[in-house]
Amino acid sequence: MAAVKWLLIELFGGKGGKPMSVIGWGRTPKNFVPLDQILRHRTTLAQARDAIADAITGHGRIDRVSADGSRRTIAVPLAISPDRLHGVMLWCGDPRDQVPPRDPAGAWYFNYTEGTSTRSDDLLDLYGITREGRSDIYRHSIADVFTQVHANLTDQSEALARIVREEIGTETQQIWTVRRDDGELRAAHFSCRLLEELSTAGERQVVLRGITHDIGPADDIPAAPPPTILEHRVLEAAAEEGEYRGIVNLRTLRLLRWMGTPAPGIAWQGLTGQPAPAIHPGDLPTATAMAKGLRHGRTSGEVRVRTLDGGWTRLHIKAALMMLDESTTAALVTVRLPESAL
Repeated sequence: MAAVKWLLIELFGGKGGKPMSVIGWGRTPKNFVPLDQILRHRTTLAQARDAIADAITGHGRIDRVSADGSRRTIAVPLAISPDRLHGVMLWCGDPRDQVPPRDPAGAWYFNYTEGTSTRSDDLLDLYGITREGRSDIYRHSIADVFTQVHANLTDQSEALARIVREEIGTETQQIWTVRRDDGELRAAHFSCRLLEELSTAGERQVVLRGITHDIGPADDIPAAPPPTILEHRVLEAAAEEGEYRGIVNLRTLRLLRWMGTPAPGIAWQGLTGQPAPAIHPGDLPTATAMAKGLRHGRTSGEVRVRTLDGGWTRLHIKAALMMLDESTTAALVTVRLPESAL
């Protein structure tokens, strides 16, 4: 049986992971389904696997018709770098059939060890980001990801908890809402797997590899969350003038996301040409002590952080322990800028 819709197939890899599995059939999300459960015709399956293998080897589009002229197979790679594929979009059908359009899908990965996220051209297309000036936005901080995607409170808490826990082999699938650069709201299904890899320097890194799949207008997908969650509005309304709130990973002391408007002038996005987000080395003991002190109650203190101009600014920070799930905690921090910055 040949697929009449495009199949979205992940190739994330990982010890114990499936060699390849289907995560989308047309606009219908699939839960890491083995390819042979979708393509049950032996010859069609063999030709599909051959096309996928050739796309992986050559990193290019494969479009071929079988020797007997009965089947056409198309494989379009989803690359994250010149030497790494995250997936393939596959179509198998009658050569006389019109090939349906492909829904947007793009590859990305989070490097938990470095606190960064990298996205492909395909993903930037999905976000509606114009091609002019893209050179400085492929790589950014994990916290910056949450400025353009929106999840319900449970899914967001689960995603942040998994970032904190770093459980190798964990697979996640959720539907979030993407606000494109043109303002359009799209429902996006993402699939990812957490892996342990070695860098080019031979150092251990924890990497979350994923694919985001546009499955239609957000208003048409009941599972797509609204772009603004009520709890976020409450937090913003409760903040006093000059205060900004965010969630911080207690283990790494990195910002996970802002709750509301980001604090101005601070280096936190990690875009090309900007200083890397950082706490002043002299204030790391203070920040660490505040994080550990949350086991006994709220903490506060002053910490210098990197600014966009490359300097440092001293922040007054109040922190409270928050539960991301039943066993995972983070810090909800309230940041106040110095009077000179207001």
